[in-house]
Parts: sequence; structure tokens; C-alpha cells
Amino acid sequence: MDSPQGAAVTAEDFGLEGPRGWAFRSVTVEAEPGSLIAVVGPSGSGRTSLLLALTGRMRPTEGSAEVAGLPLPRKMAAVRRISALGPVQGVSELDPALTVGEHLRERALLQRRFDASLRALLRPRAERVTEARRRVHEALEAAGLDPATLPKRERTSVRDLERLEALRLSVALALIGRPRLLAVDDADLKLADADRAEAWRLLRSVAESGTTVLAVCSDAPEGATVVVSTGAVTDRPEDEGPGDNDTGTGTGTGTETDHADAETTVENTTEEGTADALAETGRA
Repeated sequence: MDSPQGAAVTAEDFGLEGPRGWAFRSVTVEAEPGSLIAVVGPSGSGRTSLLLALTGRMRPTEGSAEVAGLPLPRKMAAVRRISALGPVQGVSELDPALTVGEHLRERALLQRRFDASLRALLRPRAERVTEARRRVHEALEAAGLDPATLPKRERTSVRDLERLEALRLSVALALIGRPRLLAVDDADLKLADADRAEAWRLLRSVAESGTTVLAVCSDAPEGATVVVSTGAVTDRPEDEGPGDNDTGTGTGTGTETDHADAETTVENTTEEGTADALAETGRA
């Protein structure tokens, strides 16, 4: 596929305070275009909130950050346009009731409708359909997912996918838009050692192709630019829901607890935000 120019990501004293306290605070990041950035730390310390803030989906409350030279929060809409979300719980999850083919077709349709230039929209329909199919094929190839190998090919339901296959599908959906920054939450969650290694090979390959990758994880792979949580974490059982406090104060690490604050601060009040929200449902 066409190699996008990756986005440089920088942040200094970056923080986000929500209704329940600080989601993350005092984050410093410096990563070149095409980097693999690993956000590590214990659950509940703001990892997902940091991921959403650096992709323009949540509004930070202190410090400074830039993505591809675009300052946050002033250029949040522009950052959303050049970034894409892989799997993020409660934000861009796959729909288990849909098939692989339905996800791909919906995402291609959203891409054509909301992200295409005026010139592209004026092209003959046959050319637009051909271009959409090419993008889907290239994205699947980059994500290492061949629908022909699935039990029911493209008619395989998401609920029947293995965890690694679901990750590959989510990454493929995001890559259809040819983003400069790809963000993936819980990249190594519930993966056996062999599958975890495959997941990191996938994300490293995406980074090497030119797209900067920002991945939340429990353990950073070798060679990644690491952002580590250094703050306190709420003491809660792992299976508690997102309604619990998220008071981490480190360099951004968290999973379920991040989404309670995300619901009140995700930027979606403009027309661009609405279109982005539709395009980031994960059902494409």
C-alpha cells in the first residue's frame, strides 16, 4: 500500500483531569515519524486516556503536545483526521454480531463518504469502487489477515475470531484510511506468548511501512519508544467495571477505568467530530 508519512509525537508535562481526578499527568513523549511507541504500566493509570488524548479524541487539561506538528488541544480535529483507532474498548470495538466482510464494506463506505476529497467524490462510481477495493486489499495485506483462511471466509462472524485475528481485523480497518498515526489499546491483552510476538511483529511492520504506531500494552517490545506510568494506581479488582475511579498520575496507563472519564470528555461536538465518531466505530 502507499506508505504514509508517519507523524512525530511529542509531549511535555501532558495531563488530563476528569470528573474523578487525574487520568494521567506529567507525561513526556518524544518519538520520530514511523516510531513504535509502547505505553506501559498497570491497569488504572491512564493509558487509554493518554492514547485518546494523543489522537485528538480527548481534551488534555495541562502541558503541551504535538502530533505531526499539530498542537493539542488547539488542533484536535486536524489530529483526528490524520490518526486512526484500532481496538479501543468502548470506543472503537468490533461488533461481534457482524461478519468480517460486513466490517470491511462498512469501513470502506465510511471512508469514501466522510474522508474522500471533493475531487475523489466526483470520479466515476466504478473508479471509486475499484479504489475502495484496492484500499481494503492493501490494508488486509498490511495487517496480515487473509479472509480466505477463516472458517467461513468473509462470512465469519467477529465472535468466532481468535484474539489475534480480531486484532488484525481492527488494524486493517484502521489502515483503510491510510493514517499517519495508528493507536491500538491493549495490544498484548490475553495473548499467548507466540501470539503476542506475532502481534508485535504486525505493529512493528506497520511502523516500518511509515505509519507511527501508539500501542498500549503490559510489556514493551524490544526497540520500542517506551512511555512508562510512574504514578499511583487505584486499588481495584481487575474485573471491576468502568465506573470506578481512575486516579493514576503517571505517564498514561490504564484500560477499563479510562472509559468513564472518556465518556464525558471525548471531543465530538463539531460536525467533523461527528463524522470522525462514525468513521471510528470499528464496524467497517
